[in-house]
Amino acid sequence: MEEGASVREKVIRACKEFAGPLVAADGGQLYVVTATSEDVHIHLAGTCAGCPGATMTRDTLLTPAVSSVLPKASVKVTTGWRVPPGAEKV
Repeated sequence: MEEGASVREKVIRACKEFAGPLVAADGGQLYVVTATSEDVHIHLAGTCAGCPGATMTRDTLLTPAVSSVLPKASVKVTTGWRVPPGAEKV
């Protein structure tokens, strides 16, 4: 990642490269709500809203993507049709 890129930008870039296309291929939408070096909140919408597979998506796609740029961050995933304020679509 570029020197000086914000934590949020790093998370968005990592999600775009790895998880975003896979979520989109399934009809879902991925949003980065908040991102710090310790905690990342990602929201899934579209066909992923309320999906029981959201935990698997977190564990197999989102956590590895975030860990590639923020190895110590914990990843929180929410789902639903309403996108939280301030969330940025990936």
